[in-house]
Amino acid sequence: MTASCVFCAIVAGQAPATVVRDWGDVIAIVPLNPVTSGHVLVIPAAHVADVGEDPAVSARAMACAAELAGMLPAANVITSKGTAATQTVFHLHVHVVPRTEGDALPLPWTPQQTSS
Repeated sequence: MTASCVFCAIVAGQAPATVVRDWGDVIAIVPLNPVTSGHVLVIPAAHVADVGEDPAVSARAMACAAELAGMLPAANVITSKGTAATQTVFHLHVHVVPRTEGDALPLPWTPQQTSS
């Protein structure tokens, strides 16, 4: 656990969060600003900064995310590594984002439409 890490505090029960699933070593919570209904963050209890730091912890978190995604008809499963990839909290977390046809939620690599 890292003292200044908000996700470590959530996992330890020292910060508020809506936990929707608990596997013991990994939890799923509702993010502060979900982008779709049902959006969750899958967070390992072990503090690792990102998906590249500890492959075993990353694989376990991804397996839990895949379990949740498997219950959805369509979803994005996304994690980021580093600020250039839009990572803002440096404790591994995997977004499971339910999708529906026409929801208009762009991904970071979705081409932006420009008006001419």
